Amino acid sequence: MTERSTGLPGTAVDKLTDALYGLGWSTVKKLPEGVATGLGRRIADTAWKRRGKGVLRLEANLARVVPDATPARLAELSRAGMRSYMRYWMESFRLPVWSKERIRTGFVPEDVHHLTDGLTSDRGVVLALPHMGNYDLAGVWVTTKLNTPFTTVAERLKPETLYDRFVAYREGLGMEVLPHTGGAAFGTLARRLRAGGLVCLVADRDLSSSGIPVTFFGEETKMPVGPAMLALQTGAMLLPVTLWYDESPVMRGRVHPEIAVPETGTRTEKAARMTQALADVFASGIADHPEDWHMLQRLWLADLEPREETS
Repeated sequence: MTERSTGLPGTAVDKLTDALYGLGWSTVKKLPEGVATGLGRRIADTAWKRRGKGVLRLEANLARVVPDATPARLAELSRAGMRSYMRYWMESFRLPVWSKERIRTGFVPEDVHHLTDGLTSDRGVVLALPHMGNYDLAGVWVTTKLNTPFTTVAERLKPETLYDRFVAYREGLGMEVLPHTGGAAFGTLARRLRAGGLVCLVADRDLSSSGIPVTFFGEETKMPVGPAMLALQTGAMLLPVTLWYDESPVMRGRVHPEIAVPETGTRTEKAARMTQALADVFASGIADHPEDWHMLQRLWLADLEPREETS
């Protein structure tokens, strides 16, 4: 939600945004699961029909993922994408009231042995995920099913009260949450890993000025260097994870094999190659389930750079 879309001053938008999220957490969690699912679909379909900026950006991003898609196919994918995105929100609003059994059975990852083997090795593990499926559900599954706490970072949202809501929500699910403030969180994450702990990071969109250039679906973008640098500095395993939905109430996922540390090169060069390898795994997972990639923002550098005026 932006000033432009509401016509309200920034402080009013902040208050309204915070109030709407508060309403979601207080009201949606009380709904029966079937009712919440239906509500999410109706909201998604309404947003999709309005063809707002987020929907148009989602379609533009999906056009890179599925380059041979017809306009009709892109519209179909964006509609499914909005439904997937709203499923994430409906689930997230309801996660605090899910039973432990619902959590344990609500996520079924493949090849989870990569994670459990890494945890027993005491090397520490960095899980890196794109904006797919519901990473909050995957996280609470880890704390509940595997009985393993972990540390993550959260983007500082506006208003501050909304950021506080997200932190309290995720901490209530058993996560340690650090603010995403440049490199301030890096030292804490490194300490957790050196102690054999688990760190989970969403890593397909650079939120800083220090991202690593990568080729992603044939075009250049930047992705966070943090996951690779943490693995290099601490010796932790770097494991990509992809998530997706099917028609069932259960989320699916896959823990991919470790991103190996290159044998040669400077630390910067090694981090760049590891980040590109991470991008390649993300791209493979997104290509398999494009409708579950919730990227409603600009991502590729060609979209971020100002276009030259033509006569």
